Amino acid sequence: MQYKRSSALFKEAQDVIPGGVNSPVRAFKGVGGHPIFINSAKGAYLFDEDNNQLIDYINSWGPMILGHAYHPVVEAITDTAKKGTSFGAPTVLETEIAQLAVAMVPNIDKIRFVNSGTEACMSAVRLARGYTSREKIIKFAGCYHGHSDSFLIQAGSGAITLGVPNSPGVTAGTAKDTLLAQYNNLAQVKEILEANKNEVACIIIEPVAGNMGCIPPAPGFLEGLRALCDEHGALLIFDEVMTGFRLAKGGAQELFNIKADIITFGKVIGGGLPVGAFAGRAEIMDYLAPIGPVYQAGTLSGNPLAMAAGITMLKELNDNPDVFTAINKKTERLHLGMEAELKKHNIPHTINRVGSMISVHFSDDPVVDFASAAAASGERFNLFFHGLLAEGIYIAPSAFETWFISNALTDADIDKTITAVGKIVAAW
Repeated sequence: MQYKRSSALFKEAQDVIPGGVNSPVRAFKGVGGHPIFINSAKGAYLFDEDNNQLIDYINSWGPMILGHAYHPVVEAITDTAKKGTSFGAPTVLETEIAQLAVAMVPNIDKIRFVNSGTEACMSAVRLARGYTSREKIIKFAGCYHGHSDSFLIQAGSGAITLGVPNSPGVTAGTAKDTLLAQYNNLAQVKEILEANKNEVACIIIEPVAGNMGCIPPAPGFLEGLRALCDEHGALLIFDEVMTGFRLAKGGAQELFNIKADIITFGKVIGGGLPVGAFAGRAEIMDYLAPIGPVYQAGTLSGNPLAMAAGITMLKELNDNPDVFTAINKKTERLHLGMEAELKKHNIPHTINRVGSMISVHFSDDPVVDFASAAAASGERFNLFFHGLLAEGIYIAPSAFETWFISNALTDADIDKTITAVGKIVAAW
């Protein structure tokens, strides 16, 4: 496949956009080469500016669970846009989607809509701090909760080392209140809580990690976090920006039967439009302004276009729960097929999968946290990525990103992908 126009467009974009992209991973720095510029998408396919058709395993990083340009969603957006695109005032749509989300997701009474997953996680942590009157938080190395200052922290050495800034512009004062733990290491979390008694407001976690590739929680890990939060008076925040309404109607809480105190959403809940939300029990959510002391606001929060798209998407998933079974079977088919090809050619690998999230790590060892994900072969992943791209298959341009499967994929698409994997690794 040729990507000459995309190359030219990238050069042009770099003159007026930092790095030529509006989100860093799009620049292909992790895999080399230049990004593909997309012209349109439909169902399981992207169509780029060079007129190539690509099977899409990113799906706008998750929200296109039913495929691109899903007609009922597009129709809802179009009909709503004719009435106006933004009011900065309440609409019935906000109440309708809130009622639907509360009905679908266990253990939430109220929900507040925002404009991105970053904003949702930032607001959830502020709410947890306000509710508990504590300042410190625990996050996990490799989990990404958006680019708010509190989350751009990398792990130091030792179980109770204070975080250090992972980006210029994040102050040491902010970093000192973020405590780092290793994903799937319950003993370390316990040690951190014991060393910071009555100081930790919350633990925030991706219940299924998606930002170091797909990494499932170890058996008992989430249950252990719930118990530790109860013991130490901290809130448990599930960042379900990726997993919410994707792994099940009720997200990871339903799938794992774990009750979080605050849940953040994004991606699917907006049907592909910019949106985020955070939700919880009434006694926690009522700490938010205007009835509580914790301030959070946004002119475009509850934007009617996003609300209309989200209502339509959630109704489809709520009314057709078989979609989760179908999409999981497609992901399993892909998993088993790729695994067979990798084994046939004696390629060291680990494939992690939860529901319709999946990733390939080129490592013999289990990938259970950021360190083990980072130990996998990046060189082989880069060859894998570009080999698939040459075959018209588009996966995340980073070894540290999960793939997202859409229900629009056909068996033929999946079989083509499996065949391409075999062709690529046979040449290694």
